[in-house]
Amino acid sequence: MKLFTKPGCEKCDWVKANLPEGAAVATHDILTAEGLAELAFHELVSTAEKQLPILRLHDGRIVTGAIQIKNQLSGC
Repeated sequence: MKLFTKPGCEKCDWVKANLPEGAAVATHDILTAEGLAELAFHELVSTAEKQLPILRLHDGRIVTGAIQIKNQLSGC
C-alpha cells in the first residue's frame, strides 16, 4: 500500500501517527520529486489537488480522507 501525504497537512500527520502496528504502508511526500513522480505514475495528481491523504491499496483501489483510511487500515 502507498500513502500519499504532504508536510503541514493535519490529516496526513494524523494518519501517519496512527498507522496500525505492522501495516505495510510506504509513505510518499508529494512535495518531493520522488513522491510527485509516484503520485503521477498512479494518475493521482488531480485527486491530490482536491483531497489528502490518499491511500492506494495493493489492488489499485483508492481511499481518501483520514477517517476512511483509518477504517481501511483497521481491517488489515
